[in-house]
Amino acid sequence: MNIHKSAEDYLEMILRLNEEKGYARSVDIAAGLSVSKPSVSVAMKNLRESGYIVMDKDSYISLTDKGMEIARNIYDRHKALTEALIRIGVSPETAQEDACKVEHDISTETYEAIVRMLGK
Repeated sequence: MNIHKSAEDYLEMILRLNEEKGYARSVDIAAGLSVSKPSVSVAMKNLRESGYIVMDKDSYISLTDKGMEIARNIYDRHKALTEALIRIGVSPETAQEDACKVEHDISTETYEAIVRMLGK
């Protein structure tokens, strides 16, 4: 599935918020990604129209199966890359930041090799 990095970031944040808080709202997404609320509104409209998310009457945001597949893939990459970077001596804060930069562009071959190295 080919979508933009920013859309992947939004989907990943929705997944993380749902796992951490049990819900995701636009205000939480804006805070988590350090973006404006209007930017989130535009992104949510696009993701909803593309079939990646649904919003209920109270504006809680959930991932569709299609959105969950992308979000889970990106989040799994993020966690594995963060762990690998920490194992080689990178501080947890820097590892988190760098994993965010790499998770979208790393090849499947390299990602799978990192997962094997981690023993997962």
